[in-house]
Amino acid sequence: MGQIVDAGDSDFDVVTKSAEWVLVDFWAPWCGPCRAIAPVLSQIAEEREITIAKVNTDVNSLAPGKYGVRGIPFLLLFHNGEPVANQTGALPKAGMDAWLNSHMS
Repeated sequence: MGQIVDAGDSDFDVVTKSAEWVLVDFWAPWCGPCRAIAPVLSQIAEEREITIAKVNTDVNSLAPGKYGVRGIPFLLLFHNGEPVANQTGALPKAGMDAWLNSHMS
């Protein structure tokens, strides 16, 4: 089904245009909620045709700055290379599925 990739400032645009649906996860190693949603994102990648692109905000600042990331985890959903929705904060699996379903239908 889907896949999880690491992305950074240098390849951000390429990665977000690499699939019909790309969910960017802006995160940092010290962020507890970021670690909490990692297994949820893994499940989503297994269940859906979606690329999960993980961007570590500690080492990448251009992409988070471009999209106004103020808090993490910050999820940004792309459809055909265009941002269509964002979500700040961790959601449980059911909440994440509902959020994705509302935009991917």
